[in-house]
Amino acid sequence: MTRIEEVAARALEKVNNNRYILSNLLFARVKELSLGAEPLVPKDVKKDKLTDIAMLEIAEGKIILEKIEGKPLS
Repeated sequence: MTRIEEVAARALEKVNNNRYILSNLLFARVKELSLGAEPLVPKDVKKDKLTDIAMLEIAEGKIILEKIEGKPLS
């Protein structure tokens, strides 16, 4: 398993193995990064892919989804 596959597997675990939630969380974070948000992991937005940065942030628990439309995720 390559490094990015390991990171993706850890990120998926952080969202209870829900690929839909992971893809939406990734999309939202990539948008923030593309608009100038600072990465929460030691990566360079000019050298690294934004999706890889966002995936690593989720895998490390730096980005979490607490609720959807006012409903807690549990």
